[in-house]
Amino acid sequence: EAVIGWQEKLFSQFEVDLYQHESACQTPLDRQYHQEILKLEKSGGRKNYRIFTYTDHDRFTNLEERCQKVTSSEQEVPSFLAERMANLRRRRQDLRPTEGSVLKSRIITWKPSEEFIKNNHVINTPVQTMYIMGDLGPYGMLGHREYERVLCTVKVDGNGVITVKPDFTSTKGAYRIELDGEKRELWRYTVENASAQVQQEEEEREQRMFRDSFPSQPLLLLPGWSSPAFQQLSGVTQTCATKILGRDNVAYFSYPFTLEMFFTQEDESEGSVPQWPVIYFEVLSLDYWQRYRVEGYGSVVLPAAPGFHTLTAPTWRPTELGTVSELRRFFIGGSPELEDMTYVRVPGIFKGECLSRFGFRTETTGSVTFRLHCLQQSKAFLESSALRKRMQSVLDRLGGFSQQNSLYSVLEAFQRARRRMQEARESLPQDLISTSASTVQQP
Repeated sequence: EAVIGWQEKLFSQFEVDLYQHESACQTPLDRQYHQEILKLEKSGGRKNYRIFTYTDHDRFTNLEERCQKVTSSEQEVPSFLAERMANLRRRRQDLRPTEGSVLKSRIITWKPSEEFIKNNHVINTPVQTMYIMGDLGPYGMLGHREYERVLCTVKVDGNGVITVKPDFTSTKGAYRIELDGEKRELWRYTVENASAQVQQEEEEREQRMFRDSFPSQPLLLLPGWSSPAFQQLSGVTQTCATKILGRDNVAYFSYPFTLEMFFTQEDESEGSVPQWPVIYFEVLSLDYWQRYRVEGYGSVVLPAAPGFHTLTAPTWRPTELGTVSELRRFFIGGSPELEDMTYVRVPGIFKGECLSRFGFRTETTGSVTFRLHCLQQSKAFLESSALRKRMQSVLDRLGGFSQQNSLYSVLEAFQRARRRMQEARESLPQDLISTSASTVQQP
């Protein structure tokens, strides 16, 4: 068992035998390994003989990336694209301008070289690679290259994406490597993530930095509402091709999402009505030249009643005056965008009674349909009848706007009927009122 850090060099028996002799060192990296092996021998030698590594600067890494095969066949013939990709060195390039120099970019290259064409027609994201190897040779025969096997490959690209192949085993069981030969030995190994967990202070500091960088994100939840720490409050759907339905272009995303939120009633007054969460969405389009355009913004208020709901929200997008912006949008791509998604309704940073959007030009673009299955749970269902009388049910207090509107309409109709009855009583003579009253009282 060995704990290995990122780009940590562990020497194999073959490298120890090779770099012990200074005459075999040809490059500065070889001479560096020679010094490290001499220090290692003086300190007692290696503690692990089976597991070693190849870092990003080793020759094995370059050869492995050049000779990658699609199949396990020995007669595989690389295609034209594979040959072109093999000539690319996916490495992080340190392009630091010298002091006093000015970087110049040529917009048009009239005579592109072959290297220029290869590097500009293939997505060449800088990648750092590390191989964790295993020497699976018999005891007494360590150091033979034919017994070396790749146990795990770790890559980190320029965007910070870490790729581990094969994945961490955890509960999946051990990986198997079967050797060819007379004995046909079977090796089993596991790959675990031994990195230290992030401290709570560092996690809180990261969350504060995230809130400072994206101030509009916490405003998606209204006062009184909260969500679990692992809950994702934002996401991106897949790209979907549209089809013509009638006179419209329709796209069926069928993108499922799950959202769980909790509400805590802070104001115990009966007249307080909570504000329900809002879903903000943005529609983007991708053309043939991989250019994005904003097609529309919209919002949907989550239904207050449980059950299945189908909601269709209209969308709009910001526009500019003149035809230049539309020409730029059509030929170059890009369009005006909102910095704060909450501006679709009421901005989260707005504090006031009247919000003016005078001068903000928009254009109606289309609509997005949501199919929502809502489920509501409350501890009030488990309370006794005495507590229900003393404390109103959370669901009743949060009950849908339709129920509140119907209740308010009944109360208003009752008040109007009561006022009409009082006016009618005041317009009648006093003797008739007394006669009516006595007539009513006799039964």
